Amino acid sequence: MLKHRGFPGRLPGTDYQFVIRRPNKAGATPLKRLERYADRRAADRRADTGFMAALWHHFGTDPFERGNLDAGRLSWLWGREVVAAEDPFDPASYEALLVIDESRARASFPEAFDPDLFEDGEQA
Repeated sequence: MLKHRGFPGRLPGTDYQFVIRRPNKAGATPLKRLERYADRRAADRRADTGFMAALWHHFGTDPFERGNLDAGRLSWLWGREVVAAEDPFDPASYEALLVIDESRARASFPEAFDPDLFEDGEQA
């Protein structure tokens, strides 16, 4: 499992995790699309925005390996802002390639693309 060095471990000041420390012995948790309902808590929406900002800051438009990125956090964006970058795609692989759908991500999380959100590699 690839560990994304320099990627934030969690949303600052919260327990919303962005990465995992070690691979699951039973294999990678499959990515699945989770519905974001309008009545989600504000903290959950902030975590989605922070994760999208971290993905954009770290990878931009380049395809990236899933690696140690948290499957639960990815699943909130899966199939919309984050999509498969390869065909065939294995949703239960740590080596799976993903890519940000920039137009959809900018529409869903415009504040995640604010250039002032990150200063010296840290989320402000």
